[in-house]
Amino acid sequence: MNKTWNNKAWFMVIPVLVLVAFSAVIPLMTVVNYSVQDTFGNNEFFWAGTDWFTEILSSDRFWNALARNLIFSMIILAIEVPLGIFIALNMPKKGLGVPVCLVLMALPLLIPWNVVGTIWLVFGRVDIGLLGYTLSALGIDYNFTQNPIDAWITVIVMDVWHWTSLVVLLCYAGLVSIPDAYYQAAKIDGASRWSVFRFIQLPKMKRVLLIAVLLRFMDSFMIYTEPFVVTGGGPGNSTTFLSIDLVKMAVGQFDLGPAAAMSIIYFLIILALSWIFYTVMTVSDAKGE
Repeated sequence: MNKTWNNKAWFMVIPVLVLVAFSAVIPLMTVVNYSVQDTFGNNEFFWAGTDWFTEILSSDRFWNALARNLIFSMIILAIEVPLGIFIALNMPKKGLGVPVCLVLMALPLLIPWNVVGTIWLVFGRVDIGLLGYTLSALGIDYNFTQNPIDAWITVIVMDVWHWTSLVVLLCYAGLVSIPDAYYQAAKIDGASRWSVFRFIQLPKMKRVLLIAVLLRFMDSFMIYTEPFVVTGGGPGNSTTFLSIDLVKMAVGQFDLGPAAAMSIIYFLIILALSWIFYTVMTVSDAKGE
């Protein structure tokens, strides 16, 4: 049977293409234009070529911020993915507990990023915040505005609190799609809980885990609002990630050329690392099958 092609359906895609062109492609081309030029105001531009890219790639400031980004993303993935799987495995599959748990898991995801940052900014303050005051009362020297380790712990815990729910919901969707016949067969064979997880649940969650890892990596690598509101990139530059450094360069210093070059490099790094994650996970999934 030959498949019928309806080329008129392409007209339905035109509004989407126009929207993407205005919201993504045109701004990207503007950034590319700024990255190869220099300006001193009055709308006068001078050709700079690849000078800005060379300056950024030879800057210790860029590589330090990139290292902080990579460390932060790896820590986030190492915590949120196993924790999300654990919570999803222990959530009820039937009964009234299901909608209650789903609503509770979805609540952190509904809070805007700047509100999350403000909540943890107040929550962690030593004078009025519940967390800061409690730790201080217990004799723990905690101050995320002065201690880089405390700042990192605060930002990491904040991100785990905010985004682990996404991993939980994706893993839970994969778990509920497993037919009961699989569990019945495992029970008849006397399989342990670990065997059920290893040979039944984990293989069925591989596709959703791929989505979860990619989403969490991209989100954590592009994080800006929460640490900016809580720490402002400090103390010092301890929590100055690439996104915060980029905004400081573009808005604070008004270095449009270097900022444009840095944003393109930033974009290419995210694209390359996401492709690596996707390739590694899909290849391992194919070998497992």
